[in-house]
Amino acid sequence: MNSIYENIMSRRSVRAFTDQKISKEDLETIAKAGCHAPTGMNKQSWQFTITQDKEKIKRLSKLVEVTLERPNYNMYQPNAIIMVSNEKENTNGLADTACALENIFLMAHSMGIGSVWINQLKTICDEPEVRATLTEFGIPKNHIVYGIAALGYDKDSGSVKEKREDVIKFID
Repeated sequence: MNSIYENIMSRRSVRAFTDQKISKEDLETIAKAGCHAPTGMNKQSWQFTITQDKEKIKRLSKLVEVTLERPNYNMYQPNAIIMVSNEKENTNGLADTACALENIFLMAHSMGIGSVWINQLKTICDEPEVRATLTEFGIPKNHIVYGIAALGYDKDSGSVKEKREDVIKFID
């Protein structure tokens, strides 16, 4: 079987991570895969902001918990996160981010690293306390964090949810 196809077919979201640290080199490789995703009009107006600082991750999780009133929210306690942001004015920003995150997830999976998409920040980026934290993290004020890749080594390789097969339609 084609290795790319096999990687796509075997990847799944991971929501429980070990404490094993991901090397900076591996995180850079994963982020570079994201940078090579397609973008509308080839704008490449995104930014990839990476942290493994547990306190920063907890702080961001707490902001989501409080702002969205989601008790005990913790982004699944990942080992690292990659926040993918894009310019607010870019009408393709969300689509560009989605393509980048898919590359990130597939690259991480090919390296034995689990991942899950965290999407809560896209609607609360401009809440004052959230924006202040994002600014502190170096995310431009004119950016929305459309998605976060939460990354880590899989703690529980539980069951895989079957994919629906009835969504492909040919209209010959």
